Amino acid sequence: MTRGRLIVFIAISLAFCGCTRVSTLGNSETEPGVLRVAIQQDVKSLNPLLGTTTTDNFIAKLLFEPLLSADDKGEPVPILASSVPTLENGGVSADGLTITYHLRPARWNDGVPVTSHDVKWTWQAIMNPVTNVISRHVYDDIASIDTPDDRTVIVHLMKKFSPFVNSFFAESDSPAVVMPAHVLARYSNLNEVPFNQAPTVSNGPFTFVEWSKGDHITFAANPHFFLGAPKLKEVEVREIPDENTSVNLLRTHDIDWIFEASIHNYQAISGIPGTRIVWVNVNGYENVGLNLARPLLQDVRVRRAIAYAIDKQLLINTLTYGQTTIATEDLPNWIWAFNPNIHPVLRDVAKARALLAEAGWTPGPDGIMRKNGVRLSLELVSNNSNATRRQAAVQLQEMLRDAGIEIAIKFFPGQQLFAPAGMGGILQLGQYDLTLSGWFAGIDPDNSTGLMCKYFPPHGWNSIRYCNPEMDAAQTVALESYDRPTRKAAYFKIQELEARDVPEIFLWWARQMQPISDGFKGFDPNPVTESWNAWQWSI
Repeated sequence: MTRGRLIVFIAISLAFCGCTRVSTLGNSETEPGVLRVAIQQDVKSLNPLLGTTTTDNFIAKLLFEPLLSADDKGEPVPILASSVPTLENGGVSADGLTITYHLRPARWNDGVPVTSHDVKWTWQAIMNPVTNVISRHVYDDIASIDTPDDRTVIVHLMKKFSPFVNSFFAESDSPAVVMPAHVLARYSNLNEVPFNQAPTVSNGPFTFVEWSKGDHITFAANPHFFLGAPKLKEVEVREIPDENTSVNLLRTHDIDWIFEASIHNYQAISGIPGTRIVWVNVNGYENVGLNLARPLLQDVRVRRAIAYAIDKQLLINTLTYGQTTIATEDLPNWIWAFNPNIHPVLRDVAKARALLAEAGWTPGPDGIMRKNGVRLSLELVSNNSNATRRQAAVQLQEMLRDAGIEIAIKFFPGQQLFAPAGMGGILQLGQYDLTLSGWFAGIDPDNSTGLMCKYFPPHGWNSIRYCNPEMDAAQTVALESYDRPTRKAAYFKIQELEARDVPEIFLWWARQMQPISDGFKGFDPNPVTESWNAWQWSI
């Protein structure tokens, strides 16, 4: 789970950019058939293989298609594939090492058929060490791909990996789409090719028209799209880095949708006439991560005391305007792997103090707990670009002081806080006690890279340094079992271990706010991609 973390951090950081540049395009009346979307960041490339953010993924799905997508509940839906491979239909072999896909009849917009060769070549392009992809997770578990005919893709895995079907050209936290081999295979290096700026060959519901960098990107309907001609005639994506400007443009009906608006602007948006907010459940959360390598946090009683000191509902009320739900553990309550038997830890300062006393901590003259002459003083880090987290950090500091825990707050630029270990990343290097951050993942509940021993940085996202043989055993069952009941039982165990060991404190499950005009119909985002059904949109 690599791209998901980067995506959410970039998107949230940009949501609070202080820029003021406004798109030059403007039209205060809705134009039938033309959807106008405001995005908050500059797009670097239109080649989906080089994408890194949720904005890149949104644009990619206008032009290109995956094998599988998902509906609004996160259940897989066949797109280029004619069906979802399962054990029952023979798409997944009995040993779990072979996955077979059959392709629908589809064509690129230049008339060339989409074939199994395109799928295999796209995998090879992702695995090419020269290609600047953000993650090769899942794709690097493939031993080989056979293409016995133009409509059959047979994937051979190195090992059993049950999240594969929901991850291979599907709605994982590193979503990828099938690309045109007949256009791109000629290049040995895809990082700098004309296609990245003008992808004139595509197989999605829309085709590329123009890109005025820093201002807008225009897409036209593809009347020959294999799932049906789009109801829209045009999509106009405007780059507007200041969200306050986007709010004003929505108010004056100069745009029809603010893409992934930040909840920070909920009050400003919620009352705009002629608009509505679509809330999207995502596999994500806001959390406090605890660095278990730090001596003061190795006692689970201290970690539990921190959890009891936090008033999650107050944070939700003040920071998300009551629009999110208290989290128990990481997996949200809408996903099939959610364990309903685990209940949230609610604020209980007396319980927090009792746990600390049990662990040998006693209050000092200033109220801060002490043990063997050491103050219970911790440093909390977060990214300075996120207004919600800046406010949350101060509230957490006050809550924890009530329990006798001293918190020093330190903010870093997102690119420093979340960078890989080799680039000096604060979290990856373990240079913190507590971190206030978050995560967006795909439709599969796979959370292994943040919880298994082998994924300590620089080999994964387990920056909390949590290692437990019971957790590794449960994760292995979840990753190697293809039947849902077995996986579900494993994830129930995983959440029980999280609740028992408290390596992280989950504050609330994320919901993405999507403000749109009342006239925008057919908008039905799934937990990963807003544009997965763009051919069904109308205005």
